[in-house]
Amino acid sequence: MQRVTVSLDEDVAAAFDALALEQGYASRSEAVRDLVRRAVDDRRLQQTGATLCVANVSFVYDHHVRSLAQRLMTLQHDHHDLVISTTHVHLDHDTCLESVLLKGRIDDVRALADGIQAERGVRYGAVNLVGMPG
Repeated sequence: MQRVTVSLDEDVAAAFDALALEQGYASRSEAVRDLVRRAVDDRRLQQTGATLCVANVSFVYDHHVRSLAQRLMTLQHDHHDLVISTTHVHLDHDTCLESVLLKGRIDDVRALADGIQAERGVRYGAVNLVGMPG
């Protein structure tokens, strides 16, 4: 293991320490290691031949938007080869949260995730993509 020294101004260091504590890290080193791993993996996905991935697409939407639930279901059925599982949660009378687990080629998974998030009525979406050796 290599030791790396990083200099941060006091405000950033304090904010980082608070974030690391809030997320349950035992030390700054563990938090920094996770950030570095994530950055390295993101770059690897962009530059290497990693072609397969697993992903979680989570999104919040208004189920009263005309035919949105049907469009989302149709989109998932049209890509049944990528969809592993879907979890649907009612947040309140108007709002739903779905989390869709995907597995497949990175380009196909990203295209489906983008399509879900672009649907009219989807208020918020996030994708967590993890590359796999392919």
